[in-house]
Amino acid sequence: MTFKLSSTSKRNMAGVHEDLKRIAERAIEITKVDFGIPSTGGLRTSEQQNDLFKKGVSKCDGYDKKSYHQTGRALDFYAYVDGRASWDELHLTMIATAFLQAASELGIQLEWGGLFRSFKDMPHVQLKKV
Repeated sequence: MTFKLSSTSKRNMAGVHEDLKRIAERAIEITKVDFGIPSTGGLRTSEQQNDLFKKGVSKCDGYDKKSYHQTGRALDFYAYVDGRASWDELHLTMIATAFLQAASELGIQLEWGGLFRSFKDMPHVQLKKV
């Protein structure tokens, strides 16, 4: 089955680095699990980042410690299974695999948050610092 990014997911990627958009477009073509980009999954302001920090879902406060999201170099995603959003670890791993394969095909270095040592961030990918 082939999936497509929804218009909402595309809108939620506004301001994100073009390489990440290209990776997401390719990943949705090859993934075995449908996915979407949440409203806070792309470019974030300092205030938005700080709100997520206060909720305990990010280690970056948006001011002293900035997130890759604040520069458009990161994307968060969720699985879309049986008509609902899912953060099941298996689903997220399968989607991340599609992101990593897409990045490899496009020759773009990408990091997956599921492989972070200090804070496992399963629904997160970011362009690698070069």
